[in-house]
Amino acid sequence: MPVNKVRLQKFLSEAGVASRRKAEEMIENGEVKVNGRKAKVGDSVDPVHDLVTVKGKKVVREKSLRYILLHKPRGFVTTTDDELGRKCVIDLLKDIPERVYPVGRLDRNSEGALLLTNDGEFANAMMHPSRRISKTYRVTVRPPVTESMIDAFSTGIEIDGRMTVPAEARIVTKEENRVVLEIVLYEGRNREIRKMCESLGLEVARLKRTAIGSLKLGMLPQGQWRDLTEQEIDKLKNQAGIKTEKQGGRK
Repeated sequence: MPVNKVRLQKFLSEAGVASRRKAEEMIENGEVKVNGRKAKVGDSVDPVHDLVTVKGKKVVREKSLRYILLHKPRGFVTTTDDELGRKCVIDLLKDIPERVYPVGRLDRNSEGALLLTNDGEFANAMMHPSRRISKTYRVTVRPPVTESMIDAFSTGIEIDGRMTVPAEARIVTKEENRVVLEIVLYEGRNREIRKMCESLGLEVARLKRTAIGSLKLGMLPQGQWRDLTEQEIDKLKNQAGIKTEKQGGRK
């Protein structure tokens, strides 16, 4: 491949259009064209000379990188657009000029910390299973939780025919009709906590993500967002195995 060319899905990811996986789906669906021709997965482009369009709109690489923490409310889907017309998390960030996209997912009925960025390398590293970036949740369940249930989280639970990676679980508060758990996951399977709880006979009344790696949601109000600090970005990059300028690498 010529040095001035990059994979199309990589270009779209670094331009802030979507993650590489989502970009591949968009290419397969015929939404992407290069110089007026329908693109194929595996195509390469020259970012300087080739014209890349998505749904008829020209794609331009972002000049500035954004790393955003959003307190996602319940009722919003974690995507940039939705064919069913449901509320999308991106609707909460309409005032920013850059095109950012979610890093991973948080299902519609869940709330809490969600990262969004236009840095494709960062997003891919944060989502890669081998990096084992922890995600911490505060989960309200019914009925009472037993010690054997807590042990099950740490040993692994079979869901969809496959065992989960051992998680950490502890009881935060216990009342007559509900128990609040703190659960830390090290993988990102779809609706994992809800499925684990269901297999144990627990009903999830509320699920809130309170931290992603070293990044804590804190007191950020629901529906609001903020930019990450340089220190927060460096910590997450370090956890994801990305070298920063301070470490002698590319930021």
